Amino acid sequence: MAFSVKDEATDTAVRRLAKLKSKSLTDTIREAVEHEYQRARGEVPLTERLEHLSERYRAFPASGVQADKAFFDDLSGDA
Repeated sequence: MAFSVKDEATDTAVRRLAKLKSKSLTDTIREAVEHEYQRARGEVPLTERLEHLSERYRAFPASGVQADKAFFDDLSGDA
């Protein structure tokens, strides 16, 4: 099986990394893809990352006070 890299910047990047690590192009690509795969698998989905923040927000009691639109418009320069 073979891959054909038709992007010069990608080819250059892979060759630079291979030279830096003294590895073949195949080993360099395999290692880079495996590292990225492991990193991506370990990522916590955004919904889970925001859950704690959402819980904290919901814990605040409702104040019953309405936002002053004119005040916020003035702050943002939309007066």
